Amino acid sequence: MRDWFSELSARHALSQEHATALDDQGFVVLPSIMDPERVDQLAQAYDASVAMATGHDIRIGSTSIRVNDFVNRGFVFDTLYLFPPLLDACCHVIGRPFKLSSFQARTVRPRSPSQGLHVDVRSDSADWPLLGFIFMVDEFRSDNGATRFAPGSHRSTASLQATSDLRGDDGGQLLACGGRGSLIIFNGSAWHGHAANTSDGPRRSLQGAFIPRGGRAGTDFTARMSPETRARLGPLARWVLGL
Repeated sequence: MRDWFSELSARHALSQEHATALDDQGFVVLPSIMDPERVDQLAQAYDASVAMATGHDIRIGSTSIRVNDFVNRGFVFDTLYLFPPLLDACCHVIGRPFKLSSFQARTVRPRSPSQGLHVDVRSDSADWPLLGFIFMVDEFRSDNGATRFAPGSHRSTASLQATSDLRGDDGGQLLACGGRGSLIIFNGSAWHGHAANTSDGPRRSLQGAFIPRGGRAGTDFTARMSPETRARLGPLARWVLGL
């Protein structure tokens, strides 16, 4: 059997600068990983997929709308979860064979309050360590709900539950801003949440997470896999999806 983890680890696709930022801050922004024309194509596919989503695949929360499973919603999305620096970051943070756990759309609605700070996984979970990513379909700005992080919190021994105001900004948080087509890569143990969207427009993103191969994925991609999707997937994609 091909040892994809060793192969990916040896490629060092994530720059040392970005790897250091990920280690130190718990997150890093990779600017403009996709050219504007491809971002436009992806944004159109995003809107079409969200419009067609039904049933349990769509979830309307207090500040945002989420649509599940962008593995099965078209080939245009495949390059995101197979982006070489992202897979290298998985090797770096997870440190052992991994798989994609979730891949979804998230639209933060206009005039929405900030999200409370949180971590994506507990350190005593089989799904830890977790490596998350957020692709900016729209520009992330300080006024439209950019993701905020408490830098270094992935190494903190403090209890997040002891924080008195999870929606507030204590002045030590950093906004992960960037242009359309940029990518946030983050350690799932870092405290984070989107800032308030005080603008009059929505803020769209595609986000997902990777977990150790023995963990329980948030989406059962094997059970959901359409024949069309299965036919287009190459060996690396099949491994990443745990097929």
